[in-house]
Amino acid sequence: MEWIILVLIGIGASSLGSLIGLGGGIIVVPALLYLGTLTGFEHMTPQVAAGTSLFTMIFTGMSSTLAYMKHKTVDYKSGLIFLIGSGPGSILGAWVTEKLNLHSFNIFFGLFILLVSIVLMLKEKLKPIPYRKDKGIIRTFTDNTGKSFEYGFSPLMGIVISAIVGFLSGILGVGGGSLMVPTMILVFFFPPHVAVATSMFMILPTSILSSITHVILGNVNWMYALALVPGAWIGAKIGVYLNTKINSKTIVIILRAILVIVAIRLIYQGIMG
Repeated sequence: MEWIILVLIGIGASSLGSLIGLGGGIIVVPALLYLGTLTGFEHMTPQVAAGTSLFTMIFTGMSSTLAYMKHKTVDYKSGLIFLIGSGPGSILGAWVTEKLNLHSFNIFFGLFILLVSIVLMLKEKLKPIPYRKDKGIIRTFTDNTGKSFEYGFSPLMGIVISAIVGFLSGILGVGGGSLMVPTMILVFFFPPHVAVATSMFMILPTSILSSITHVILGNVNWMYALALVPGAWIGAKIGVYLNTKINSKTIVIILRAILVIVAIRLIYQGIMG
């Protein structure tokens, strides 16, 4: 029975994660912590929940990336540029976590994510950060409705902003996609489909690197991980399929709703902690 519950959690978290580019950890971690309080399940510490979740996200990222590659929605060049900033930023953020009072920070960060979700509502009225087309990265994309998008950014600006996003994500352990997807949509005006697929491509190497640390520290519950992985692989395929069938505005609406849930959770943790 425990295995069935864990497989279903893996499917649900991974479906949602790959649909909007968040990876699924935002659901897996609280679900594992809750299960750890029930009879029949092993006691679960936050560290083991995070480590086990990150390990399963390797398979969510791999499955999603392979599927998005077929649909040609992954912007590899932009993703690798963002990783130059977000990789070191997330490592530094994880290190700084040890030095901070996280309770008040969680409240402020939750309020910040609420603000991001409100800004996503007003997205149409925003203008992208200006960049020189002769020196920046230019991309075009046509979505499933036939609508064409042109977007781009300065590589240096991309690295700096993704480093800040990675740093904040590392501090809070909310997963880079929680902030990187809205950043790509709001700051660099990525089409939502491309932002989601590129985020999942970035989640793959970052979750591998983070998992190595957690495996060394003994923060992975292998029994739970083996139950979650099949669900994560299947769920990622479902999420990608749904993403290709849903239009851009719907993806932004779903993303906004999830950001509100993440924000409320962070504020709650800050107040109760």
